[in-house]
Amino acid sequence: MEQPFVIKLPLTQPSRPSTQQSEINEIREMFREINHRYMVYQPSPYYAAVKRVMDIIISMTFILLVMSWVYPIIALLIKLTSKGPVFFIQKRTGYKGIEFDCFKFRTMYVNADADTKQATSNDRRITPVGKFLRATHLDETAQFFNVLLGDMSIVGPRPHMLYHTRHYSQFIPYYNLRHEAIPGMTGMAQVKGFIGEINVERELRKRIQWDVYYLKHRSISMDIKIILNTFGQVFVKAWQSFTKKN
Repeated sequence: MEQPFVIKLPLTQPSRPSTQQSEINEIREMFREINHRYMVYQPSPYYAAVKRVMDIIISMTFILLVMSWVYPIIALLIKLTSKGPVFFIQKRTGYKGIEFDCFKFRTMYVNADADTKQATSNDRRITPVGKFLRATHLDETAQFFNVLLGDMSIVGPRPHMLYHTRHYSQFIPYYNLRHEAIPGMTGMAQVKGFIGEINVERELRKRIQWDVYYLKHRSISMDIKIILNTFGQVFVKAWQSFTKKN
């Protein structure tokens, strides 16, 4: 079973440090080591080509066999229950920090905070249909179009909103290392349980830690393992959501 980096921190602390300063120092030390570990690693030459072929095959297969009949149903439900477009298109930070349009089925009422405020549990902006789409992750199936276009991959660090990228990169050292890989629909951090709303800074640091672990160890076999784990987790979560309602 994979383990995240073991970060060695100094045993001694400066005299009378503030809690905030102590946290900042700990973050800096962790990412110094992460940066060193990552910079000495390069994936195998064939990896990018094989990964891209796999992305095209999977995305095309899903779009033709599933989206061809699921899309009209989801689109109809969205239009019947709330005003606004079927798709929610948001600027996200992609590979090498390049912005791209990330597609999702709209799960919220149209609101002015969509690009700056992350969805929370019991968020009043979420529509009734949106709750179901989020619980089953069907809202994110629209990102198979992003994968086909090459903006995203099936597996990689999840792309963040531009606002979050600007905010977190200001005080988390080496945060932008995660942009050294094409963003994914799912990733190592997600299969390890770090998914959805970011509640505390330490939780985000753990996500970044697992993202960098993926960057250091990425391979086709790891990608396949993450895809299978994600499929299993989505199925279990959807089943639990369905049984609760019944």
